[in-house]
Amino acid sequence: MNPLTNMRNVLKLSEHELQNPNGKSWHDMYRGSAWIFIAGFPYTLSEGDIICVFSQYGEIVNINLVRDSKTGKSKGFCFLCYEDQRSTVLAVDNLNGIKILDRSLRVDHVADYKPPKDNEKLDEETLRLYMEGCAPKPINQSSSTVDVNIKKEKKDKHKRSKEKKSKKRRESSD
Repeated sequence: MNPLTNMRNVLKLSEHELQNPNGKSWHDMYRGSAWIFIAGFPYTLSEGDIICVFSQYGEIVNINLVRDSKTGKSKGFCFLCYEDQRSTVLAVDNLNGIKILDRSLRVDHVADYKPPKDNEKLDEETLRLYMEGCAPKPINQSSSTVDVNIKKEKKDKHKRSKEKKSKKRRESSD
């Protein structure tokens, strides 16, 4: 399908939803996936550049920028996973059709994304990122432990501040 036709179709669906707010959203059929497909961006954009643009709609936990296996250069499309599926709706609605460096992006939902299967060719770190994602890990400390650590940090900061003042007084009296 022509990328321009796809963008127009997504815009038509969104317009239809705005005119019929009581109907079911077309986004609902992708409720089980937090992955989106992004295409049409300049080949010079890196994973970090894409994350900068798309992170305004939610926490990104994984990205797969598709690259040429021989040259390592970007093919101009990628798959991106948000921490929360609701972020995909925002990204698709707001970023589909925008221009970056004179190129129109195509942003769409992905129903059932599977990470690449050629895992034996990947280095250890890339393989780990594919399997675990890149989201921050949840803190396993109990809230009481966190409270104790915060109090200790404040106490240490106060102590250092007192020591600085005392040192300044001694220096000024000399």
